[in-house]
Amino acid sequence: MRLFTIRAYRHLFGAQVIALFGTGLTTVALGLLAYDLAGPRAGTVLGTALTVKMVMYVVIAPLAAAYADRLPRRTLLILLDVVRAAVVLALPFVTEVWHIYVLIGLLQAASAAFTPTFQAVIPDIVTDESDYTRALSASQVAYTMESLLSPVLTAIALAFISFNWLFLGTSAGFLLSALLILSTRVPDARPSARTGVWDKAAAGIRTFLRTPRLRGIMALNLVVAAAGSIVVVNTVNHVRDELGGSQSDVAWMLAASGGGTLLAALVLPRVLDRIAARTVMVTGSAVLVGGTAAAVALLATGLATWAGTAIVWAAIGIGMALIVTPTGKVLRASVAPDAIPETFAAQFSLSHLAWLITYPIAGRLGTTAGFALTWSVLAVLAGTGAVGALLLWPRHDGRAVTVPAALERPTPWTDRSTLSKAA
Repeated sequence: MRLFTIRAYRHLFGAQVIALFGTGLTTVALGLLAYDLAGPRAGTVLGTALTVKMVMYVVIAPLAAAYADRLPRRTLLILLDVVRAAVVLALPFVTEVWHIYVLIGLLQAASAAFTPTFQAVIPDIVTDESDYTRALSASQVAYTMESLLSPVLTAIALAFISFNWLFLGTSAGFLLSALLILSTRVPDARPSARTGVWDKAAAGIRTFLRTPRLRGIMALNLVVAAAGSIVVVNTVNHVRDELGGSQSDVAWMLAASGGGTLLAALVLPRVLDRIAARTVMVTGSAVLVGGTAAAVALLATGLATWAGTAIVWAAIGIGMALIVTPTGKVLRASVAPDAIPETFAAQFSLSHLAWLITYPIAGRLGTTAGFALTWSVLAVLAGTGAVGALLLWPRHDGRAVTVPAALERPTPWTDRSTLSKAA
């Protein structure tokens, strides 16, 4: 693939993959740690920890984007990787639930600054439109391979070691990621025409609010969060308490969702060359609405078996990939190059704002009211987001976003034909 002949991209992609697998180990281990400390209340603990994560993402990401053009991006990315490695290394030593909340807050503050900065680097390195589309797909494949293989590797590892050792693997992953970034020439961000920190922090949000296709993506974020929360928050208690499974079984069920995501990611690059991103993403929302409704039906009909749950989890994985993968392409097609960092940061923040809504529902309501009611509420939220996307994102949306004159530059990806294809 021509994309991987670009040395800087190749190294950054490697850093992403390694860090993702480390994060994947932490995700599974964190759920097991919550169960070890809280037992039946694990869903509440995990939901609260993930809520802390979302708060950090919503608040920190726009501020990080506001300073993106003032700091050397390579140094910043390396520093944030080192911070994450140190925090994860401390997780095995926690003895109280509140320790989890503090460490997760520190970890996710660093991740909230790292991820949008990393995402905004890729368009500066991969400038060809078709290559960039494939870079987005490769990134999604990396995410899906992590979601598929991390639980599998975790299940195998748990047969021989305690889950606390998984945090050590995560820490090593972040350090390797830092070393790969150190070996790469990362271009600094273009100077922004805006001078005020708060003006720059809010600029991406304003772009979303005034652009029809981006308003549609905001609604789709709710669909992804509503369906994804069922898998992320409730799998551990559903498998351990209702299906009577083991720690390894939790990992295998998460792998079922990852397998669905991988299946979709493998076919999406060619699909996106032929079909508009809006069509693909709206289809994904329909799959997720169907998946959440099927989850409710499993409980209502008493068919929440291993096979039934795995099928629904896989469908949710497919739907999430159909929405998440094309998002970067739509963002890039909607703004001038100077505005890419703030726009990616805004999407990062807004998407996690949706998770901030759904995580507490899946965690606290799931513990107090049971999964039947909880998943019904999440299914309604998913349906609301899907309808909102259809109404907010016009079928024929080929207009460029209005940007300040100082930011306007003719580029291959901001002309009318490219925008029409992206929409």
